[in-house]
Amino acid sequence: MDNICTIPLFSTLEPAIGEQYGKRCLWKDYEAHELIIDIDEETTDVRFVISGLVRVISRFSVGKEVILGEMSPGEFFGELSAFDGATRSANVTALYRTRICVMPQSVFLELVRTSDEINLAVIRVLTQRIRQLNMRLAEQSFLQAKHRLYAELIRLSKPRPANPEQRSISPPPTQKELAERIGTRREVVSRELNALQKEGVFEKGRGALVLCDVAELQKRISNAWNE
Repeated sequence: MDNICTIPLFSTLEPAIGEQYGKRCLWKDYEAHELIIDIDEETTDVRFVISGLVRVISRFSVGKEVILGEMSPGEFFGELSAFDGATRSANVTALYRTRICVMPQSVFLELVRTSDEINLAVIRVLTQRIRQLNMRLAEQSFLQAKHRLYAELIRLSKPRPANPEQRSISPPPTQKELAERIGTRREVVSRELNALQKEGVFEKGRGALVLCDVAELQKRISNAWNE
């Protein structure tokens, strides 16, 4: 039986309570690249990633799109529409086979109203997202595309166990994906990656992008903020 206690946001609930709420939710499986939510969709449920990975994309009428990020197991989306009833502001697609808990708006709001712990946890998640969006807005406003690329590469990367001074991104994103993350053209990303590779700051490894000199990238970003 599906139980919402397996979702980190609701881990403090008693198992029996979690099971009761789980019966009021819909548990759905999506195949890789299947659309989960479309922009402007008029639904107000909140969706929790149980397994797999989803990508959140904002699309604009001029044909542009920006990758806002990915969400992994334990994370959730759709809470804004649950709170204000407005249409969806982004498109969400499964990157791999993904299982989703679809929680009706009424259930989500009931849990938020009746549990101070859940209420505070939701506020903390929203606060973190606002901080992240503020940082991206500042980068978009004040940094050149190459510096935004450096910052995004660092955000996407994880430490390499074999070499703590290096970081890697696996699986490696395409140049198009990187461009959509930072609001620029693919050609700009290609040119900057080639330049970094020639300088020995970046290299293409087997199944990963490797940041060979993270300190240098951080130094360049810091200098750009001070210009």
